[in-house]
Order: sequence, then structure tokens, then C-alpha cells
Amino acid sequence: MSENNMMEKLVSLCKRRGFIFPGSEIYGGLANSWDYGPLGVELKNNIKKLWWKKFVQQRDDMVGIDAALMMNPKVWQASGHISNFSDPLIECKKCHTRFRADTFDQEKCPNCKGTEFTAAKEFNLMFKTFMGPAEEEANIVYFRPETAQAMFVDFPQVVETSRQRIPFGIAQTGKAFRNEITPGNFIFRTREFEQMEIEYFVHEKDWEKYFEYWLEQMKSWLSDIGVDSSKLHYVDIGDGDRAHYSKRTVDIEFDYPFGQKELYGIAYRSNHDLTQHQNVSKQDLEYRDPETGEKFLPHVVEPTFGVDRTVLAVLLSAYTEIEGGRSTTTEAIKESEVVLKIDKKIAPVKVAVLPLSKKDEVSIPAKDLANKLRKYWYVQYDETGSIGKRYRRQDEIGTPYCVTYDFDSLEDKKVTVRDRDTMTQERVSIDDLEKYFKERFED
Repeated sequence: MSENNMMEKLVSLCKRRGFIFPGSEIYGGLANSWDYGPLGVELKNNIKKLWWKKFVQQRDDMVGIDAALMMNPKVWQASGHISNFSDPLIECKKCHTRFRADTFDQEKCPNCKGTEFTAAKEFNLMFKTFMGPAEEEANIVYFRPETAQAMFVDFPQVVETSRQRIPFGIAQTGKAFRNEITPGNFIFRTREFEQMEIEYFVHEKDWEKYFEYWLEQMKSWLSDIGVDSSKLHYVDIGDGDRAHYSKRTVDIEFDYPFGQKELYGIAYRSNHDLTQHQNVSKQDLEYRDPETGEKFLPHVVEPTFGVDRTVLAVLLSAYTEIEGGRSTTTEAIKESEVVLKIDKKIAPVKVAVLPLSKKDEVSIPAKDLANKLRKYWYVQYDETGSIGKRYRRQDEIGTPYCVTYDFDSLEDKKVTVRDRDTMTQERVSIDDLEKYFKERFED
């Protein structure tokens, strides 16, 4: 399968099965706007919940916040976003289509074939709006282009209320907005996106130790969620290519169908941000060590995880096409079959209950069983079509386990559990199902 074909097939699957589809589609859509459907939102939420559990709830050196999308504009003045957060832009003089000058290497406009372009100029990527009814300069605010700054400006309140001691981290998940000149490649680069981010505050002398520690934690996370390790690359960003605040940056890049590009990043931001906010706000943001009495501005190691890019990397890693299909019943499957081998911890649907018959004597207890399991997991009940076709539907959306309730179940009080990956089928007592699945989902 060609790489372009792979991307086309994944986008088609996402739309057809309700993972991700174009936003505002009945009105012709909105450029690079994507909505997460019933299965997509489950996958996305499962990723965020697992991330929060691993990096916040299971640690004693991490606390979380949920900050506002709009902040005082002075935040962005201090952080340098108002003056520095921009990309070089050129414009086709014929059709006025805009392109990023640093990535555009064509002689002709791909839209109209024009050959004349404006000189490059800097284009600020922040979305600007007005707070209150009057559209006046004094009322300008910005939708946040990153989640990081709130963790810096809230640092003193978090230290005071949580009583954390250095080293410790602040974590946050949430939306950010960037008016990208050339978004694209499905959900890889969008103007509205979601981040999972940590600012880990350390003493300057310890930054290298914690940089390496958090890089290993990011590798562990990628393994946890089933991202294909053979497609991962760890790239040290050289001098001149790093963000202005960074003393060291490692980009974790992934082999997407459209090339090797960034998935995550980890940066050592020194104490740049706290210094800037202390200087502009005139507030004391220093940390006092309760044991030594030393007072200093902490340095920061920042692991950043993009939610949407995580979803894309998970789906690309999980997408498996099996020529000739898989024979799970007596039905002959001749065409290729798609199986999404999503890690069971984050799979959208955990269990599908499939009655072998629509007759009440089978379907009613099967529905009762589905409702019982729904207390713990997202469960689908499906009685439409042959059992083989229903298995294939569940394989295609990544459901780890299918439970078949048949006529024998009425007598022996057991059901057949089919494993998506091993294809094994096992008779399990209905009374033991809860324990059976808990052992498999919580390993």
C-alpha cells in the first residue's frame, strides 16, 4: 500500500466509522476543521484520561490546573508571543493565496499557476478578539496559542496551595489556537488543537538529570499507548533552530504517510518564562526552599504531548490490512479486512455483545448482559447481520473483545469471548465476566 493511499484509507475509515469527520460539513465545511465523532471522542478521552492518571494521579510530585482560554494580554507580551510568535508569509499576487515562505519551494502557485509573489513578511499566529461589546484597542485579547503560560503565571498560587517542593510539576490539558498559514494533513496540523503539557520545576543544577528522566517517561508513554516504536525518531534540535527560550530541545518525530514530522517535544526552558513574568508583572515569583532558605527562580523542563497528533499516531500504528480477511466462522471472507489493533487500554469500545439470534429468548438476556458490563466499560450491543460481519465491524473499530451469547448460554450460563488480536475463542461463565475483563483491561 502506498503511503498516500494509506492516508486516504485511514481518513475514509475515520469518517465512515465515526472517528473523525469534517466540521460544518452540511454547509460545505470550514478549512481544516475536524469534529471527533462517537468513536473518536471515546478514543481521545481515553488517551487523555490515561495520560492524566499516569502523569498526575499516580505521582506525588505533580498537580494539575485548568486555566482560562483567554488571559490578560500582558501575559503574551511578557512571553514574547506578541512580538515573536510569527511565521514568514508570502502571497501569490494573482490569486492572493498565502504560503509559509520557509517551506514554500515552488516556482508556481499550486492554486493558480501564478509566478509572482510578494516579499516575505512576518505573520503573527495568534487569534485576536475583543472582550466586551466595544471593538477597541484596549479590549483586545487573544485565544491562547499554548497551554504553558498559565502554568507559569499560576506558579506562586500553586506552590502556596499545594505545598509542593522543588522538584515538582504542573500539568494541564486543553485547547490552544494558532492561525496557521498552511494547516493540513488531516488532524496533524490544525488551527484549533489540544495539548497535554507539563512544566516541571527544578533547581538549575538538576536540569540535565530531569531532562533525561522525562524523555524516558515520554518513551514509556508511547509504549503504553501502542505507538509503533519502529516509526519513532528522537531528534536533538541544534543551535539556531530551537525556540528562543530553549537551551535544549528534543523532538520526538513519527513516520507519518506524509513524512517524518514532529509528534511530541521536550524542551529545557531554563528560567526564561518566570523571569519574564516577574519582570513585567513586578511580582515576586521566586521559590524559597523551606529547608535551606535558598530563594531562586526555578528552571523548567517541559514535556509536550499533542492530543490530536497522538490520536493520529495511534490510528496509523493500529491500522492493519489483512488480505483475504480472517476466517472466524464458516463464512468465507475473500476481500481484505481492516483491523484496528488499538491498545485495549484506550480502545473506544471495550466489549461488543453479539447475540447469536434476534429471538427474545437470546436477545433479551444478551441486552441485560450488555447493560451490566456498561457499568464499567463502553459496550456496544449489535444484533444486525451475520455473526461474521459483526465480528468484522468490531475489528474495524478496534474492539478488543466480542462476547457471543448463544442458545447454549441459556443452559450453561456461559458466553463465548473472542480476542481481537489472537482470534482465540473462550467459553467464560457470565458470573466471571466482570473479573475476566478487569484483569485484561487493568494489566
